[in-house]
Amino acid sequence: MQTFRFRWAVALLASCAYLSTFMFVPAAQASMISTQTLLQQQQRSARVDHVQELLAEERVTEQMVKLGVDPAEVQARVAAMTDQQLAQLENRLDELPAGGTSGLAVVGIVFIVLIILDIVGVLSLFSR
Repeated sequence: MQTFRFRWAVALLASCAYLSTFMFVPAAQASMISTQTLLQQQQRSARVDHVQELLAEERVTEQMVKLGVDPAEVQARVAAMTDQQLAQLENRLDELPAGGTSGLAVVGIVFIVLIILDIVGVLSLFSR
């Protein structure tokens, strides 16, 4: 008889424990999202990734360290920016020259290389 009470008590306790786990499970919330919302989220994610890639370049990171700015903090702040701020920053970063040289400097370097090749005799561009 005592074994029966013990088994009954264990079964009752196990049943209560099992049923109580359903009280703490949150209900799943599912709803439709518009295509526009999904596109905006994807565009924002792409913008954040693009800006963070530009800021993660070695020369940019070195300049931030020289100015006393922690690159990890910059990455966190970029992720917290609004869409408008991200667009402005992305446009400003895209306008900056990639190598730090202007187009005129590139033309000048190409011209000097062509003159050297002409003097050496590899090309005959300037002499007939």
